[in-house]
Amino acid sequence: MIALKLIYIANIIVAGWIGISSLFFPQLSSATIFQNSYQTTDLIRLVGCLWLAIAILSVFGLWRPVTFSPVLLLQLIYKGAWLLVVAIPAIVNKEQFPVGMAIFFLVWCLVLPFVIPWSEWTK
Repeated sequence: MIALKLIYIANIIVAGWIGISSLFFPQLSSATIFQNSYQTTDLIRLVGCLWLAIAILSVFGLWRPVTFSPVLLLQLIYKGAWLLVVAIPAIVNKEQFPVGMAIFFLVWCLVLPFVIPWSEWTK
């Protein structure tokens, strides 16, 4: 449970900050989070909505860690998909992409399978 709560706290801090900055300061978010790899469009705000939702669900996860753990599976799926479909092809083709985000996503994809309470879901 401690590992789950630590992940939720990290989500609240990181996803919350990214969500708020992407929603309300998309140009700043484009420059810092996305490292100017993408144009500033309303899609950054859409991504901000997702990350803010993850942060809010993570707040609830502090009180009900297992109940809200499917949000971690969602993160594992979309971060892994982004790495496979966006980051790896960008690396292979030597195209610009947000390296910091890719590193964070990779770390998260390596950690989450060990934190997600798989056995609790099969009861």
